[in-house]
Amino acid sequence: MTDRRVALVTGANRGLGRAVAAELLGRGLRVVVTARDAAAAAATARELGPDAEGFALDVTSPKSVDRARDAVGPVDVLVGNAGVLLEDGAGDPLTVPVEVVERTLTVNLLGSWRVAQAFVPAMVERGWGRVVFVSSGTGSFSNGLFTGSPGYAVSKAGLNGLTQMLAAATEGTGVLVNAVNPGPTRTRMMPHGRRTAGEAAVDVADAALLPDDGPTGTFRRGEQVLGW
Repeated sequence: MTDRRVALVTGANRGLGRAVAAELLGRGLRVVVTARDAAAAAATARELGPDAEGFALDVTSPKSVDRARDAVGPVDVLVGNAGVLLEDGAGDPLTVPVEVVERTLTVNLLGSWRVAQAFVPAMVERGWGRVVFVSSGTGSFSNGLFTGSPGYAVSKAGLNGLTQMLAAATEGTGVLVNAVNPGPTRTRMMPHGRRTAGEAAVDVADAALLPDDGPTGTFRRGEQVLGW
């Protein structure tokens, strides 16, 4: 390791997470590519280049998160990208299987929370850090939560709440915590999205590299601050 900033990206073996890892590498950071499957993480890291490393990290598993934290050590930037969309967009909060909602919350909200608890305290101790959660406009109360995918929308609303709480808890420590709405992004999760993963990754990387006097506790896309 060198004295360059180190970023860890969850769910980084494909899609938006991979694009974010590539964008951060292009901006001079070392990047830890994580995925549930160690082989997939390692393969992606090899494809991205010598400044990328791959590690297994399953956000739903406390043991997996702890192992990754111990293996990787402190990081400067944490991008919580890992997520699932298990509904077809034509759902209804009165009929969606609660088991689907539970699984969605386990990954999208609780997984992000678990990873933050593992890596953010060391940022606070060192007096510098950036945390970015990949959220969604479907979980924005100012837009109206999207009832077609109720579990997903509620998970992202919860993630927005987590962003605000962590920002308040780390205020004045040198750690900035923000959420990014990348918009409909063309990935396996959303094959008909309007934006490419590379385009959306720029917004995430911008939030991950905010200056020391930058904002914390915001919901944003690029320079635009969005309503919660």
